[in-house]
Amino acid sequence: MKRRKVTAALLALGLTGVAAACGGSDGGGDADAAAQAKGEITVWLSNNAEEVAWGKQMVAAWNAAHPEEKVTAQEIPTGKSSEEVIGAAITAGNAPCLIFNTSPASVSQFQKQGGLVALDGFDGGKEYVESRTGKVAEQYRSTDGKYYQLPWKDNPVMIFYNKKAFAKAGIDTTKPPLATYDEFLATSRKLVAAKAAKFAIYPAPSNEFYQSWFDFYPLFAAESGGKQLVADGKAQFASDEGKKVAGFWRTMYADKLASQEKYTGDSFVDGTAAMAIVGPWAVATYKGKVEWGAVPVPTSAGKPANETYTFSDAKNVAMYSACKNRGTAWEVLKFATSKEQDGKLLEATGQMPLRDAVATAYPEYFQKNPDYQQFADQAARTVEVPNVPNSITIWQTFRDAYSKSVIFGQEDPGAALDGAVQKVDQLAKQS
Repeated sequence: MKRRKVTAALLALGLTGVAAACGGSDGGGDADAAAQAKGEITVWLSNNAEEVAWGKQMVAAWNAAHPEEKVTAQEIPTGKSSEEVIGAAITAGNAPCLIFNTSPASVSQFQKQGGLVALDGFDGGKEYVESRTGKVAEQYRSTDGKYYQLPWKDNPVMIFYNKKAFAKAGIDTTKPPLATYDEFLATSRKLVAAKAAKFAIYPAPSNEFYQSWFDFYPLFAAESGGKQLVADGKAQFASDEGKKVAGFWRTMYADKLASQEKYTGDSFVDGTAAMAIVGPWAVATYKGKVEWGAVPVPTSAGKPANETYTFSDAKNVAMYSACKNRGTAWEVLKFATSKEQDGKLLEATGQMPLRDAVATAYPEYFQKNPDYQQFADQAARTVEVPNVPNSITIWQTFRDAYSKSVIFGQEDPGAALDGAVQKVDQLAKQS
């Protein structure tokens, strides 16, 4: 996730063209008419270079076949976070028609702002979402039963390990002992004792709401057999499974196998950490820099890989209510998420399209790129952030409790998680 500062001048000037291209705010106009309207639209892409390249070819292919419904693409404007930029654009009434970088955690807030269009309102909309995505689609349905996002792509989080560092510590590099918490801790201590790396692993110890997606949440998904942080309006993280995960990470920090200090750069690439907890988007980053392997995240008892869940780290596509030419936007969304374009996205980025049975949908790709096969297999067992009201506030509440107790040891982790439950339950029930 890229974090940059957003300026008032950018929103006042840079987004004006978007409002013109998408027709600006609905202004109380006829949504049914907008759903049928065709014409030029603008879309936003992430700042990731590979995704930008994919987006440019997608737009060029669409425009060549639809000269009267031209699509203009631009990278999402810079800001502290993409969520902040999108939220500001919704408030200003000049969001683009489609954003190919919508965080599932932000959907409930964007929906509350009136900034999103339910895809169910289009002919065959619900069927398209569910037939493309399969049973995983249910995780992306909003509390009113509608889909305000199309599940697009995910990056199943796994444990990457540096084979050279492991070899230096005398650890098997083909099947490293990392499946159970005890194995992971023992391996971590070996790595640090052998000075193969200063730290075994280096999750970000900072307090942003999303950082728990890359330490606690993947392991909680695995330990619990696929539970979300919140289910049926109730916090799940203070369960026995959640406390086991918190206890594991507390030991990693207490024994200085993970660092409490913020790191500038990539600790895995730099060799400061022997492992990383990340998804397949990072493969391109590590190419030529780290000889890596990857395994599922650990569980207390060491579940088999084919039974292990993890965090999806998905980014989705949403249609924004400022868009007047929604008929075109809907057709573009389907075109951009067709099997052909999903294949091009996979080729360009290595990220997994959120498409049912992705592992068998593109056999030639995985034959040519066997390193990615395990991520495709893992994609069948992913857990998304819960689609509930106040999602980001819930995650921040959890992160505050986790940081204080697990990372910095200022409170018993179990007590801290118990203490956060009531507030999270209240937040999850608010509209």
